[in-house]
Amino acid sequence: MKNFCMVVLGSVIVGLGYNFFLIPNKILSSGLSGIAIMLGLITPINTGVLNFVLNLPLLIVAIFKLGNKFVFYTITSVVVLSVSLYVIPVIQLSTEPILSSLFGGVLTGLGIGIIFKASGSSGGFDIIAMLLAKNKDFPLGSILSALNGIVVIISGFVFNWDAALNTLVAIYTTGKVIDTVHTNHIKLTLMIITNKGNEMKSKLLQSVYRGITIMDGEGAYSGESRKVLLTVITRYQLTDVKKLIKEVDENAFVNITETTEVMGSFHRN
Repeated sequence: MKNFCMVVLGSVIVGLGYNFFLIPNKILSSGLSGIAIMLGLITPINTGVLNFVLNLPLLIVAIFKLGNKFVFYTITSVVVLSVSLYVIPVIQLSTEPILSSLFGGVLTGLGIGIIFKASGSSGGFDIIAMLLAKNKDFPLGSILSALNGIVVIISGFVFNWDAALNTLVAIYTTGKVIDTVHTNHIKLTLMIITNKGNEMKSKLLQSVYRGITIMDGEGAYSGESRKVLLTVITRYQLTDVKKLIKEVDENAFVNITETTEVMGSFHRN
């Protein structure tokens, strides 16, 4: 219930950022939402309706291909964001494009960061990236950057290149705020030191689609034997994995580090 409320709150915050700062100044956001904003500006159709329609085919595919809690929270986010864009009035709080890009980016990043902490996403390009990475293990960050680059270029041709540069500022700001609120690292390495190694292994293998390496360890001060579990996960799994670890051993020592690159088998057969 807590995660559901966080997804709703984060989605409403994103809607506020769009309708108060980005849309009134013809600034696009990242992802399919940015395309929805563009179409909403050049057509009489509401941005909220467009956002839902554009995401609907991806959500249907994700249900069959990804089918987990991530998809449920993502569907919730898309629905709440689309309703927010439809209900919240479009008010131009600032006529300065740079300020609007920055504040719109901050609100959007804050909202998406909250959604990520609840193990969801705001839909759009995140779903495309997840589907591609699931099958080919493509680098999600590179995929998202390339897709967002397309949005910036489209903005330049449809509106003007000042709008494109402001869109770039908004997307960059959004990414930095997400990094602060949650984590923008696509792959993370977890080193878990616990005296409940077998229980921890069983719990993680049941819930996480990743391989795990187990090593024997010994406390330097206590001399007690412990198990050291090593695994690599995606950013979308971090919240769930931390919860699982606490359920098994709330005293476990966990070191979480950014992983630049993974070679070999990343997925567990």
